[in-house]
Amino acid sequence: MSALRILVPVKRVIDYAVKPRVNKAQTAVETAGVKHSMNPFDELSVEESVRIREKKRAPGGVEDIAVISAGPSKAVDVLRTAMAMGADRGIHVEVKEDEALEPLSVAKLLRKAVEEHNSNLVIMGKQSIDGDAGQTGQMLAGLLGWPQATQASKVDFGEGDIVSVTREVDGGVETLQAKLPMIITTDLRLNEPRYASLPNIMKAKKKPLEKKKLADYGIVRDQRLKVLKVTEPPPRQGGGRVDNVDGLISKLKELGGL
Repeated sequence: MSALRILVPVKRVIDYAVKPRVNKAQTAVETAGVKHSMNPFDELSVEESVRIREKKRAPGGVEDIAVISAGPSKAVDVLRTAMAMGADRGIHVEVKEDEALEPLSVAKLLRKAVEEHNSNLVIMGKQSIDGDAGQTGQMLAGLLGWPQATQASKVDFGEGDIVSVTREVDGGVETLQAKLPMIITTDLRLNEPRYASLPNIMKAKKKPLEKKKLADYGIVRDQRLKVLKVTEPPPRQGGGRVDNVDGLISKLKELGGL
């Protein structure tokens, strides 16, 4: 098996424990003064990449783990966290906070990064919890012409550049096999991400962090989607009580459930 050069995209998002609020203009979710952290699915991707190296799961070994993030200056924080978890280096592509990239633009950027860094495996979250598009990994695979295995819950390596990926489906699990180079997107049951300890955070400050701009990759920020309005979901109505099964059936018929 070839030595792995892993690229892991990471994104700075509102922390998963924070309840999002719509801004006053109803154009987006309020981000000012709100705690941000690494997208949870991206944490899984960083952890899996580091475990592949530590546990020597790939016969050819891991030559390099690079993390990349496109976002404002504060996105450096998630890159440093990823390096504290064990990634070797980071690439920060500076994008203004109010100029978020759409999935296709991100996929085009990642294609250029893959080519520049000679990556042969991309491990990335299946989606980001802010946009929930779940499209970037598939688009990247299409642009590169690489095989893809999405929503991975287990990753194994064999001989001859063969990678087996187990994923959960409605009827149970299925296992896919593909040859490197390839794209893997991660799901929640893949692993339990480690805590970035203070000593490792301090060590991460000495790891290389490359600064880039979209123009360095020849990427133009195309806007194909327009947000018309963002509103809070309507409050849930309280439930009612029924005295017996007949009452339940009558209520379900009344509500159109039967």
